[in-house]
Amino acid sequence: MRVITQEIKTRMLAAMQARDAVAKNVLGVALGEIQTAEARANRALSDDEAMAVVRKLVKSNEETLGHAKDDQARMTELRREIEVLASLLPKALSVEAVAEALAPVAEALRAAKSDGHAMGVAMKHLKAAGAVVESAAVQEAIKRVRTSP
Repeated sequence: MRVITQEIKTRMLAAMQARDAVAKNVLGVALGEIQTAEARANRALSDDEAMAVVRKLVKSNEETLGHAKDDQARMTELRREIEVLASLLPKALSVEAVAEALAPVAEALRAAKSDGHAMGVAMKHLKAAGAVVESAAVQEAIKRVRTSP
């Protein structure tokens, strides 16, 4: 069994024991989404693929949160769901950490013809290093690297 799926099941059990309905429900949704994706693919998902499903759920909840401004109770529940789901994911590097990770390719970033090309160089390097990053942090780090001497 994959690590993230087992972690979700373990946390669901803990949420049931703690009578934490929000955590239990959102973890159940995550597990269901992963299982649905596995059924569609006719194979077990890798941890990276399962994490992508969880990231998609976080993004969906963040978008819903933006539309729930009139319902304070729903906003509180969505924030809690996002917190529970995000805790399953590895933490993304900060802008400073991304800039530090890009040090070996700093010259290539400065020599890049455009920001888009620099982003490609950066993402290739970061992916090879197994770094967990958000694109906004990478863009800011590239900007810092390209403007530094």
